[in-house]
Amino acid sequence: MNDSPAGDGTQPRPGPPRPGPPRPDPPRPGPPAASGSPAGPAAPAGRGTPVGRRVILGMLGLGVAGVAAGPYLQRAADTVVSKVSEKDPTGLTGLLPGGGFRYYSVVASVPTRTAEDYTLTVDGLVDRPGTLRLADLQAMPQTRIVHDVQCVTGWRVPGTPFEGVRLSHLLDAAGVRPGATAVRFTCFDGSYTESLTLDQARRDDVLVALRMQDGPVTHEHGGPARLYVAPMYFYKSAKWLSGITLTSTVQPGYWEHYGYDVDAWVGRSNGRDDAPTG
Repeated sequence: MNDSPAGDGTQPRPGPPRPGPPRPDPPRPGPPAASGSPAGPAAPAGRGTPVGRRVILGMLGLGVAGVAAGPYLQRAADTVVSKVSEKDPTGLTGLLPGGGFRYYSVVASVPTRTAEDYTLTVDGLVDRPGTLRLADLQAMPQTRIVHDVQCVTGWRVPGTPFEGVRLSHLLDAAGVRPGATAVRFTCFDGSYTESLTLDQARRDDVLVALRMQDGPVTHEHGGPARLYVAPMYFYKSAKWLSGITLTSTVQPGYWEHYGYDVDAWVGRSNGRDDAPTG
């Protein structure tokens, strides 16, 4: 969903999704925040020659080998699959056992950030603006949430564990000013943005996630740190998180400018009928 994103070599933004439910999930290459779903959106122009069916079937074998060999090999397989899925017109990469995710981005490439150069800025209508490094976030109290990930296009990854810092903890540390009613999120891909109301942002199930599926959040999943909004469709869980800004009004995010719901509660928006999430 999620899942999510200043990137080098940006491509033109895709046009508005075609009308009628279900609306397409943000095309982050291939999701993610992601595989295991029906065929995804067609590869945009400029992505190169589509990968052939034989190569995709080879990737299926790689995914199976990853499961058999353990989590470390599986993460490597996920990385390869995410690249191949960008040029996969067959949808077969959706059958790979890589956690059930599809991988999406709204730009052609995203720079990699490590523990040495990653920063997260908290600013806007706060008393104590500042910049946090990954080590700062890791030193804060950590919360673990196990929850289904639901994409607006229909694929779901059940029981996915996320761990990180509650967003409310960061807001309290910064000191929210009385005029703030919303939070805007920016990402180091240079294009993706998202937003929540202040009340939504203070929920206990909204995290700045540092770990996912019992390992560090990988680059493909939006690492080193991403937003995770458990009760909403995954496009709200912005990947490659770089900025948290307190604002006086809600500012619609990237996909909301193309018609996606600003309040994206699972089961209450986008024409879907999933079981509501409180």
